[in-house]
Amino acid sequence: MPAATQLFTPDWIVRYMVENSLGRLWLEGHPNDELRAGWKYYLDEAEQEPEVQAQLEAIREQYKTIKPEDIKVIDPCMGSGHILVYAFDILMQIYESYGYSQRDSAKSILEHNLYGLDIDKRAYQLAYFAVMMKARQYNRRILNGETKCHLYTIQESNGINREQLKYFGVGMEESERKLALHQMEYLLDTMHDAKEFGSILIIDDLKWDLLEEFVERANLDGQVTADTVGLDITQVKLRQLVQIAAAMALKYDVVITNPPYMGSGGMGPKLADYVKKNYPDNKSDLFAVFIERCGQMTKKNCFQAMITQHAWMFLSSFRALRAKLLSNDIINMIHLGAKAFEEIGGEVVQTTSFVIRISHLKQYKAIYHRLVEYGNQIDKQSAYLEQTDVHYSKKINFSNIEDKPIVYWLTSKLINLFEYKPLSEFGDSCKGVGTGNNNKFIREWFEVSKERLFEFSPTGIWYLYKMGGEFRKWYGNNTNVVLWKNNGEEIRKQSNSYVRNSKHFFEEGLEWTKISSNKLGVRYMPPKYIFDDASCCYFCFDKSHTLYILGYLNSSLAMELLRSLNPTLNYTNGTIAKIPINAQSNFINEVSELVKSCIDISKNEWDCFEVSLDFLCHPLIKYRTIDNRITEVFELWVKFAEMNFYQLKSNEEELNRIFIEIYGLQDELTPEVEDKEVTIRKADLGRDVRSFLSYAVGCMFGRYSLDVDGLAYAGGEWDSSKYKTFIPDKDNVIPITDEEYFEDDIVGLFCAFLKKTFGEETLEENLDFIAKALGNKGNTSREVIRNYFLKDFFKDHCKVYQKRPIYWLFDSGKADGFKALVYMHRYNADTIGNLRIDYLHRMQRVYDSEIARMQETIDNSGNAREVAAATKRKEKLTKQLKETKEYDEKIAHLALARIEMDLDDGVKVNYEKVQTAGDGKKYEILAKI
Repeated sequence: MPAATQLFTPDWIVRYMVENSLGRLWLEGHPNDELRAGWKYYLDEAEQEPEVQAQLEAIREQYKTIKPEDIKVIDPCMGSGHILVYAFDILMQIYESYGYSQRDSAKSILEHNLYGLDIDKRAYQLAYFAVMMKARQYNRRILNGETKCHLYTIQESNGINREQLKYFGVGMEESERKLALHQMEYLLDTMHDAKEFGSILIIDDLKWDLLEEFVERANLDGQVTADTVGLDITQVKLRQLVQIAAAMALKYDVVITNPPYMGSGGMGPKLADYVKKNYPDNKSDLFAVFIERCGQMTKKNCFQAMITQHAWMFLSSFRALRAKLLSNDIINMIHLGAKAFEEIGGEVVQTTSFVIRISHLKQYKAIYHRLVEYGNQIDKQSAYLEQTDVHYSKKINFSNIEDKPIVYWLTSKLINLFEYKPLSEFGDSCKGVGTGNNNKFIREWFEVSKERLFEFSPTGIWYLYKMGGEFRKWYGNNTNVVLWKNNGEEIRKQSNSYVRNSKHFFEEGLEWTKISSNKLGVRYMPPKYIFDDASCCYFCFDKSHTLYILGYLNSSLAMELLRSLNPTLNYTNGTIAKIPINAQSNFINEVSELVKSCIDISKNEWDCFEVSLDFLCHPLIKYRTIDNRITEVFELWVKFAEMNFYQLKSNEEELNRIFIEIYGLQDELTPEVEDKEVTIRKADLGRDVRSFLSYAVGCMFGRYSLDVDGLAYAGGEWDSSKYKTFIPDKDNVIPITDEEYFEDDIVGLFCAFLKKTFGEETLEENLDFIAKALGNKGNTSREVIRNYFLKDFFKDHCKVYQKRPIYWLFDSGKADGFKALVYMHRYNADTIGNLRIDYLHRMQRVYDSEIARMQETIDNSGNAREVAAATKRKEKLTKQLKETKEYDEKIAHLALARIEMDLDDGVKVNYEKVQTAGDGKKYEILAKI
């Protein structure tokens, strides 16, 4: 556990916790401006109402009687003692302000004030060393062994010889010895496997003085017998056990710690069972168990300070824990969010640090510092010290919201919104299918044959399927299909599968991605989809509300409310269902029209790219002009995309304005939308030219046609009548070479494509435009484009097609000896054989011829520069020839095997299949995905 859970608490957070718990306990009973001035992380109390102030004064009367030596402080997960060392400094200041000398203070702090526990022996050693050296700073004689220090590594009773208990308690009164023996047996039972449980182990308050006397009264002077061997060792172990157990059972004035974070899945069986039995409300994570345990260790009207993950503030699974905490008073909190620890990047570990008083003042007003938006530890610390993002809230404010999340930043107006009905009363929020084997049952739609898609054929077995996807609003992320033959018969037979809410399959609804590091993006779902458990869905009871609710969920107001219900990375069905909504009928039509426009704009943008099932043709083809210059067409596309982008942004801002007006929140929220929150794309020269090249390759293979919209061929029967303007490659093999050696060379085919689409007279100008946009190396436009196909095309293709390429790259290796593209949907058993004979062998003959030509130049030329160039080229050609021959040895096995493939198996399976010979040996002939 220690190795998996220890984090070094940043120094400023340690100071915040110690000053606002230990420091507060002292200052509120013994006001001292000089002490207060030195504690820069101390927070003065929020201004309270007179009734609350009177209650506080009564509590502080108790503090006035406390002397420095009375204060007991513990860190029950002390690690290397970071918190205890700073607590020592604060205690030293308290002692000195009370008139003690530093020397006496140091001794007293060790003997009376500081306690620490840990399960890790090395952590204990480090903490003990750190605390003793801190004491040595003030008292030179502290290391003489006479001063007791209450830091312990938790021990267990497993190895203690119980038979020897009868040799303890010598000379004690019989009744006292009997009680001590009974309590010692209880202690041995309770401390069995104590290292598994650590400080969460619950121990009754026993008669500790009596137990100490019982242990010390051992008969060690008598003759050693078989029964008394090791009695002295047993005494040492019992003495340690009593001291540790006493520290665990004691009630403290101040409890401060950074507990371990460990989900139930990471707990061993013993720990998991103990937690379930003793902390049933907090069994999901160890940090929550420690929040409860530290509360139990704290005296009434005293202080508990911690830093933990922030999930307990919001998640419904911590509802009971919140109820317990809100029965006490949160004094202040620094809500840190992600990146509070330098060692941890990303968004997963999100933390909060807080100070609680074990008291219950209903109207108490706490201080909250919201530091979640600051991106690193230093910025968070600075914002805290500068008192930015400070909020004041009473715990009673949280009681109006279901599950009572700690939404301290919400104003009273926003909190009052929870009086409206939740979304759950207007529709079903639900999950769908868990296939149990996604690799078997789910594909990208472009992997399988078109005729096998139910969208295109009534006999199709692959149905449109929603799986969430990236952050996107209004429409999109429609790339998956699921095997749903015979109503999902195969999936239902899968042992670990489940099919939920099938009544909503093929129903109009809304969907979003469950896990996101960004904002919630809700999308319209047409009535033709099945959905899985990662794509959360919502189906309105009254379909006339669908667009209205979509507009609401994508508004800034809904996002603000969602943050209050669950500001984690999970936008679950349950969370969305709790969002309150005012379904005002007089705004439904206005909102619905705006939302319909948003959907249309977003769909239009989605369909401009190949991964859309409704893709018709590339924008640079769609917006062709009379003058046939791509630069002019691209400018039209820029204007069109920009117009849509800003229209969508305007729509979203208008929707925000309407919902702000509906709820009367003009003083709380603004309707503005940042450009980065608009989830359609503007034109991008590099991306759009690359996608144009991809579309051209699709036309070369016949996937697309300049004569028909959308997919011309994606499996099934070939229809040559679809291709009149530009004829696809006949044999489904397009070579990519570093010079033009073949008639169907990819650059030559691309030039032919440009002539057909934009005319011959503008070819060179258009090639220059494309080459400049690509930015690859080369002396001429054709060289630049050739280098793009050689080096980058396949990488871009894999990225766009989500590592499920449909154009496969046969690649001999780093020397670029042989490369050729093949369209997966036109592949057959003869493809590899034809590629080998008609292209690979021909390429080898070309190399032989070129090598001979270079040698002739070397032998006969008198020009030194010409000889040097020929020599360099010959070396390159020789490497390429060698590479192709080695490649030929591999590909020969596969050509002879005449491997068939089934498009239903998807890219990953087929990609391996065509590279595996009949003997099961794999030959890597395709570029790695």
